[in-house]
Amino acid sequence: MDVRNQRAALLLFEVLGFSAAEIAAMMKTSAASVNSALARARRILAEKAPSLTRERAPRTIGDPGAREIAIGFASALERGDADALIALLTDDVTWSMPPLPHWYRGIAAVADFAVQVPLTRCPSWRYVLTGANCQPAVAFYVGEGAARPHTAWSITVLTLRDERISEITSFLGAEHFAGFGLPAVLPGVVSGGGR
Repeated sequence: MDVRNQRAALLLFEVLGFSAAEIAAMMKTSAASVNSALARARRILAEKAPSLTRERAPRTIGDPGAREIAIGFASALERGDADALIALLTDDVTWSMPPLPHWYRGIAAVADFAVQVPLTRCPSWRYVLTGANCQPAVAFYVGEGAARPHTAWSITVLTLRDERISEITSFLGAEHFAGFGLPAVLPGVVSGGGR
């Protein structure tokens, strides 16, 4: 079997749960040929895929460096400080906002979006640090001003590479907050400040 068929056999076996005999019938070959292809595909995968022991564990909000980056990002948004926010990003950063189909890739596109929308059109931000999927995250609230109540806006998960943010995923919607044990509304404060 060629490499393409090895991949197909591996996916059918490992992901979809078909037996070697079922795969052989689909691919019009023998079960022995499928088993051989599975062995070759696993060997290639083991050679090319990084070992989990070599991979760095995701940085959680409990990691002091990750916490500092998350606070830097959240407070830059809260203060409307585009330069501080952009300084925390990798050159190939992405920003997506499920369920919206829009996403931005690269520091220029992300910076333009940040300046045009959250830093300009949203009058007041507040935040609470949290964690999601073993990564640092920020629960963002938006309001009409620091003294006014702020309503739940997004759970924003930050993927870090070294000391910068390589991916921002903002899950929009107040419905996400209860799962994190967070309130839907933060009361207004006389002098702003994140938590």
